[in-house]
Amino acid sequence: MFCQIIAGEVPGHIVLETDDLVAFLDTRPVFKGHVLLVPRAHVETLPDLPAALRDPFLAAAQRIATAVKDGLGAQGSFVAVNNTVSQSVPHLHLHVVPRTKGDGLRGFFWPRTKYVAGEPEAYAERLRAALEI
Repeated sequence: MFCQIIAGEVPGHIVLETDDLVAFLDTRPVFKGHVLLVPRAHVETLPDLPAALRDPFLAAAQRIATAVKDGLGAQGSFVAVNNTVSQSVPHLHLHVVPRTKGDGLRGFFWPRTKYVAGEPEAYAERLRAALEI
């Protein structure tokens, strides 16, 4: 579906276009003004994003996060990317959701958990080891 919006085959409410990126309104917004930012090239997840697009992708996300405040009067935004799990469309997309105090959205969309003694150190070590690969 996102590739069709990018190609102009399916209408989308475009809010930003560059040679490499397109941002448009989500058709099922968490709140009105919820924007999806996607690369024009079909990339499925954030780890698949080419290095040359990392900075432009994040720069566009910053611009959109500022625009929801300046243009919509939001007090802030929630910015998120799902990778595979909970990714309803298999095309990388970054959500920028306008936020206002008291809007009813509580932190993340899932319950939080706690570490038991020794777990934080073990998880951190496993991640450090994976980052060294």
